[in-house]
Amino acid sequence: MTQYLLAVHGDEEELAKVSPEDMQRAFQQVDVFNEKLKASGAWVFAGGLHPSSTATVVRSTDGKVVTTDGPFAETKEQLGGFWIIEVPDLDAALTWAAEGSEACMTAVEVRPFQDV
Repeated sequence: MTQYLLAVHGDEEELAKVSPEDMQRAFQQVDVFNEKLKASGAWVFAGGLHPSSTATVVRSTDGKVVTTDGPFAETKEQLGGFWIIEVPDLDAALTWAAEGSEACMTAVEVRPFQDV
């Protein structure tokens, strides 16, 4: 079994324009998806993130620590949440990602964890 990160990406400006009704629908759909993941045994961990404006980037070089406010990458689309799943192969991860994308109504990136 391999663990995969299913990373939810979206445009925070566009997200702010989503109606409260559509946002509640997405939350409900994600709840249903989460329960399905848990029931299947693929669920490892998941979480939603606060907006990228709450991020702090920490860089440490030769003992000197520098922190900056805001996201690491200045990009229109930001990481908004994630699932960590454990499934037999990439095809299974992609199937779950498609269902997760449908539930949260935005793009989901799939990346395998390195073997340790």
